[in-house]
Amino acid sequence: MTRRVRVGITLPSFVRDPETALAVARVADTTGVDGVFVYDHLFRLSRDGERRPALEAAALLGAVAAATTRVTIGTLVLRSSLRPSASSAVLVDTVARLAPGRVVMGIGAGDSESKEENESFGLGFGSMDARVNTLADTARTVRDRGAPIWVGGLAAAVREVAAREADGWNVWGLSPHRFATRAAQVSADAVRDPFECSWSGLVVLDETDAAATERARAQVARPGTLVGGPRTIAAAFDELGAAGAAWVIVGAVDASDSRTVRLLGDVVLPALT
Repeated sequence: MTRRVRVGITLPSFVRDPETALAVARVADTTGVDGVFVYDHLFRLSRDGERRPALEAAALLGAVAAATTRVTIGTLVLRSSLRPSASSAVLVDTVARLAPGRVVMGIGAGDSESKEENESFGLGFGSMDARVNTLADTARTVRDRGAPIWVGGLAAAVREVAAREADGWNVWGLSPHRFATRAAQVSADAVRDPFECSWSGLVVLDETDAAATERARAQVARPGTLVGGPRTIAAAFDELGAAGAAWVIVGAVDASDSRTVRLLGDVVLPALT
């Protein structure tokens, strides 16, 4: 029997009060949602250009491990340019002991949207080649420490690192058709077994398609965001699963609102084929 696609959600990381994120994690833990994931950012810019606060990924992950008992926890993604690979390895080892058997660690090289964060703190950003080399070194250092390692990113060089060094590959926001093509390529080249591919992207979910459309309008959702009621979103997830996604990870546009995670667990997951 084919296993349904597993469904995760990103926690609200750009808030001042950590309890906001922990509350969503606890709801996920008591529903059928399979995983919760944290971002790795130093800050994010609001629409008016102001810096929004960010909860540091490692600290938040430890708190989520302590606040939950069932749900998979992970990073989406731990940026290899922000910390030495040895520090990332100890982080993976520690979280794997805090939550044995339910940790997935995504790592990435960083992209143009994270350049300002690095440079604001004097870390430098480096060329694409330099960042990919650092990513590959981090992947080798952190793997086999009690948790599977995903490498996240669309660039061909990043996909090569995923296939060569990691246990999985993650990408943000691709259409099912493009995802299927890239997932088949990276899976065919993968060295480690098992190897799984995962999709993540922005989602607006509500009780009906009309309500979701209104919610998306109110949130000024970006083009390409998945918008719909439970049946529409379940169909989209099934399509991604058929395209090769072992995981679909929801980047909720209104991440602090626990309605999304409740609808995922109570309505969307039972509707998946």
